[in-house]
Amino acid sequence: MKPVLSAENVRLNQSFTNKQDAIIASGTVLVENGYVNPEYIQKMLEREEIVSTYIGNGIAIPHSTEGGTSEIIESGVSVLIVPDGVPFGDESAKVLFGIAGKDGSHLDILSAIAIFCSEQENVDRLLEVTEPQQAVDMISEYLE
Repeated sequence: MKPVLSAENVRLNQSFTNKQDAIIASGTVLVENGYVNPEYIQKMLEREEIVSTYIGNGIAIPHSTEGGTSEIIESGVSVLIVPDGVPFGDESAKVLFGIAGKDGSHLDILSAIAIFCSEQENVDRLLEVTEPQQAVDMISEYLE
């Protein structure tokens, strides 16, 4: 079993012109690292059409609709740091957490990330990391 978050799941200094490209990139990390099937990305885009996954504090948490759960191989989280931000409606997301939760674990993962991000200091520190492992070290204690 893989860790839910590892350094391979973190992408620093990303840049996107729209939220769709950012969501696709979040899902692509999960696909490339064996957490989800490629079809999961479409379910992430469908979720965004239903309700924005932007939660405030410069954070978006793209994840799938209920229909995407069959595309999840293992629970995983991707982290994309977007220093210049990417538009999510009237807001700008600087950190995207792409999540895939197997067997109902997505609520636990969502909750852990929301708690981590509720402290603006955590978000600010995350935006300053220079190595993917630094992001993993900061976030992992919340995911345990």
